[in-house]
Amino acid sequence: MSARIAVVGSINHDIVVRVPRHPLPGETIMGSGHFTAPGGKGANQAVAAARLGATVTMVGAVGDDSVGAELVAGMIADGVDCSRVRIVDGVGTGIALITLDDKGENSIVVSPGANGVVSVEDVIADEVAAAAVVLVQQEIPTEAVAAAVMHARGTVILNPAPAREVHPDVLARVDVLVPNRSELAALTNSSEAESLDEVASQANLLPGTGLVVVTLGGDGAMIIDGDDVTIVEPASVDVVDTTAAGDAFCGALAFGLASGWDIPRAVRWGTLAGALATTQAGAQPSLPTSDAVVRFAASMQ
Repeated sequence: MSARIAVVGSINHDIVVRVPRHPLPGETIMGSGHFTAPGGKGANQAVAAARLGATVTMVGAVGDDSVGAELVAGMIADGVDCSRVRIVDGVGTGIALITLDDKGENSIVVSPGANGVVSVEDVIADEVAAAAVVLVQQEIPTEAVAAAVMHARGTVILNPAPAREVHPDVLARVDVLVPNRSELAALTNSSEAESLDEVASQANLLPGTGLVVVTLGGDGAMIIDGDDVTIVEPASVDVVDTTAAGDAFCGALAFGLASGWDIPRAVRWGTLAGALATTQAGAQPSLPTSDAVVRFAASMQ
């Protein structure tokens, strides 16, 4: 039986524009092409886990528009159960406006649309309570995030993106917190850590959290369990687009933990999936399959 995961989060329509560099405030620059793609941190992470072989239920909302219907159909085609995705009348599906520079780095503005009305009632679901792993992000209302975390009976992974305050009672119910450097700084009301020692020190400032896994981009990832710190080395790739790297990591981590793997193995799988996701453009289109990750891991040996 495959790993059972509930993903509670956002579903977006991504509009991506390629730029030579990101514009300064008040500046207009010319792009060099654009495309649209399915996205949203919740949907991305759900598809990432499903492509790796997990049984995944998506919990969220889309608007009553053609874009929302297309996004749901795309997730279903990837094997995601969308029976808990609510269609909201009179509200548009969420969109993300993304600029992608020549280095593959991105800047993102999200207009939540239907994601902004995901409710406590939406996430108090049997699929959430029964899941081996519940994976949550923060592109939905604070109350819905808290309800999902509190309702879960399995392992809870919280990806605190976008960065905002998380109530200590919610953090205390999180088994694995997965921030990047900037999100960790926001959670601890600190400046962004420059050294790995500073990253570990900041993680230990968090109240009552279980394991902390900090994604470090090109530096890999760090597992912090109190005084025990483990560095998971990065995988070297030619970067095209970093948009889906963190979501691929989280989906792969959830897959590994739901499969009964230990944390180091699951995090290593996450770093490989995240690296592979940067080699193609677009969020969900770039998410790798299990076979692709296996081949990539073999090529590195």
